[in-house]
Amino acid sequence: MRSRYSAYTLQLEDYLLATWHPDTRPIALDLANDTSTKWLGLEVDRAEIQSENTATVEFTARFKVNGKAGGQHEVSRFVHLDGRWYYLDGDVN
Repeated sequence: MRSRYSAYTLQLEDYLLATWHPDTRPIALDLANDTSTKWLGLEVDRAEIQSENTATVEFTARFKVNGKAGGQHEVSRFVHLDGRWYYLDGDVN
């Protein structure tokens, strides 16, 4: 989760797509055109391995968009395939 957050802050779209599960991966994220978001921090609230191949991470990411503070609280699901963890999806609160 921390590496994906860092990739968002650095607009590393290729990394984000490469770490996204193929079944739920979008075609593109268009991060290069997002000039209004400034990422401020990540707090991992909980990380839990459910099984050998599944895990969840609950986190809060803080940001500003056009100077206005915001946050995203999410419980993300990850799947372990071929020796790597992939982001599958998440529930945003």
